[in-house]
Formats: sequence, structure tokens, C-alpha cells
Amino acid sequence: MHRKHFLVSAMALWAALPALCQSQSVSQGPHRMEITVERRIGNAWRAVDPGFIFMKGDHVRFRYKTNFSGYLYVMNQGTGGAYTKLFPREDTGMANRIEAGKEYMVPTTDGMFRIEGPPGYDVIYWVVTPVDIGMQSAYKPLPPPPTDLPKMRASLTPRCDDTILRARGECVDSGAGPQAVDDKSKLPENIKPSAGDDSQDLVFMKKQRRSVVSSPAPLGGPVVFEFRLAHK
Repeated sequence: MHRKHFLVSAMALWAALPALCQSQSVSQGPHRMEITVERRIGNAWRAVDPGFIFMKGDHVRFRYKTNFSGYLYVMNQGTGGAYTKLFPREDTGMANRIEAGKEYMVPTTDGMFRIEGPPGYDVIYWVVTPVDIGMQSAYKPLPPPPTDLPKMRASLTPRCDDTILRARGECVDSGAGPQAVDDKSKLPENIKPSAGDDSQDLVFMKKQRRSVVSSPAPLGGPVVFEFRLAHK
């Protein structure tokens, strides 16, 4: 039986996904990560565009693969402003060590995440690091939700981008998907130290339905990037 984990938009999507670690097997050349978002339709899973606009109640999961070994942590900031650690944790899997060339599921258990909360963008912070930084024990209290949420929600409601070819009738928002952290000062306090200089050098692109995040040179330390999950 599938175990469901809730992506409460009022809570930050702190989904600790396998963090990127510099691998001894990849001594040179760019480090590369691939992320695929899947949506459950009936009893089957189907990959969707990174900018796909989900509906409340949808079930999602992520596929994650790198060409280097390391550790991954993922945290979610929901549309309500709260923060939630998604991975690693007991109900989504505690093994966050990743090996080069191997594909991982998040959650790693036989489960899924359910979209909840007000319309908007859940911000999923992916923290990739060469060493296990033990974020669970390093957790610090986070600030309360912003006081102007109603206005923020209205201005940040996901919209279909008519300039993007919508295969199979999918509604895609060009502002969703993976992207760089534009203001490090706004990061949750417990992941700010992981946003090293390499974070600004990451390159983002889409390959079919996969998001590709790469670094021109081998990562020398931890990096942080966002994945904006749009939903109504």
C-alpha cells in the first residue's frame, strides 16, 4: 500500500533529496544532475514537463540521477510560507547517499507526495554536498509566514503559457521548474551555509521531460538550487 506524504503549500517543501557529492570516479569534467517529475494517473506514473501545473490532490514523486556520488537533501517552502523537510526522514527514506549513474526515487519508500495548500509555487530547495552534513540535527527554527500572503498568492498564481507547445494538453508555466537561487539572503537559515559560490555557476536546461542541472567544473563544495512546483 502506498504511503502518502503531504506537500502542504503552507509548509516549505523541505524534501531532502540525495545531496550531490563530489565523486572520486568523476575527477574531471562537468558534474550533472537529472530530475524528472512524475504524476500519478490512476495506477500508473507518467513523467510531466518540469513546468507542469498540478492540481490540488495530485500525487507526485521525483526521479533523480547524477554522474557523481554524494549526498542530497531537499526542503520545501509551501505557498503558506512554512518549511518542511521532505528527505531524508523516516517516512520518506533515511538513506540519502547517492552513487554516480544510479537512478533514485524520492520518496525512496513505496510512497508519494500529495499536493495541498493554496494555489502558487512550492519552492523545493535541493542541497547537494560532497559530505553528509547531517541537516536533521542542524535544523534551526525558521521564520513565520509573510504577513502579506493574500496579495502574494494573487500575484503568483500559476498560469498556462500559450507560447509553449502543450503536448497531450498539458498546462505548463514557464516560471516553474529548476532555477538558481536569486537571493541567498532569503534562504532558510539552516541551508544558507550550503549555498556556496558554485551555486551561482549552475546551468539549467530541459531535455525532453527531464530537468538537467550541471556545473561547468567539478563541484568543490555544497550547492543549492530551487525547483518551483506550480499548482492550483
